[in-house]
Amino acid sequence: MTKKIRFGVQAAPQNTTWPELRDTWKLIDALGYDTAWVFDHFFAILSDPSGPCFEGWVSLAALAAQTSRVQAGVLVTGNTYRHPAVLAKMAATLDHASGGRLIMGLGGAWFEQEHNAYGIPFYTTAERIRRLDEAAEIIKRLWSEKQVTFEGRYYQLKDAYCEPKPLQQPRPPIMIGGSGEKLMLRVVAKHADQWNTFGSPEVFRHKIEVLKEHCSAVGRSFDEIEVSWAGASLVTDSREQKDELLRRWSAQFGVTPEQYALGALVGSPAEVQDRIAQFIDVGVTHFIPIANAPFNHDSIRRFAEEVIPRFRK
Repeated sequence: MTKKIRFGVQAAPQNTTWPELRDTWKLIDALGYDTAWVFDHFFAILSDPSGPCFEGWVSLAALAAQTSRVQAGVLVTGNTYRHPAVLAKMAATLDHASGGRLIMGLGGAWFEQEHNAYGIPFYTTAERIRRLDEAAEIIKRLWSEKQVTFEGRYYQLKDAYCEPKPLQQPRPPIMIGGSGEKLMLRVVAKHADQWNTFGSPEVFRHKIEVLKEHCSAVGRSFDEIEVSWAGASLVTDSREQKDELLRRWSAQFGVTPEQYALGALVGSPAEVQDRIAQFIDVGVTHFIPIANAPFNHDSIRRFAEEVIPRFRK
């Protein structure tokens, strides 16, 4: 199956002001990106945790109201933070409020510090993924069935309603973020319409093969799942700016700038296009650059005007 090549931006709602975040989303919408995203954290990540950080779902609702065409989502919602039945209701409401533009982003959650600070149980990695599996099932059933009773290991529902159903039919697409090969990719195979992770083309090549095996095991076609990349991006003709960004991001992940560059979209328009082509060759069709404050509107604009057109001919 040939999938459309799509592009989005995740504007991280941290270390910024509301007007700056709002104006960045308006720009993303105006430039013709396909998707726009926030994240789901209560503390600033990969920076001073005491810095400002807007809550993801309230931000998403307000930002969706400031846009008219982009599909919008949280990349991705930490499942541990909200009961899945409550989240299903929130999402259905937002799908109506946005005119049917919601993408339901889901993940197992990973930021232990904010769990501990807020008194939210963190669980083991395996339990978080098993909880996500149940949560995805609950959300899909609440969106499609008149009344739901669910007896799971972690969640229980009794005669639960979710009315009105989401505006999108049969339901909003579900994006699951994560890369664990034994447990998480099996949850992706079972439930996801879209899958997101980080890494180089070679990382994606390997993970896609693992995901295909899980799809076969659960009786689902891999072609039903859109594969998406997220990571650092900067469109610049300056070698100094490129090197500085790669040094900063690679230090956060404990790798060399050269290693990190393989999974980033950083450089001149031609360099970024070449890297995107490498990702497309291994099966990635949705690209979501991460924009951190202070938001570089020039790079966001150049990506839209000088990079994307090559892939929309």
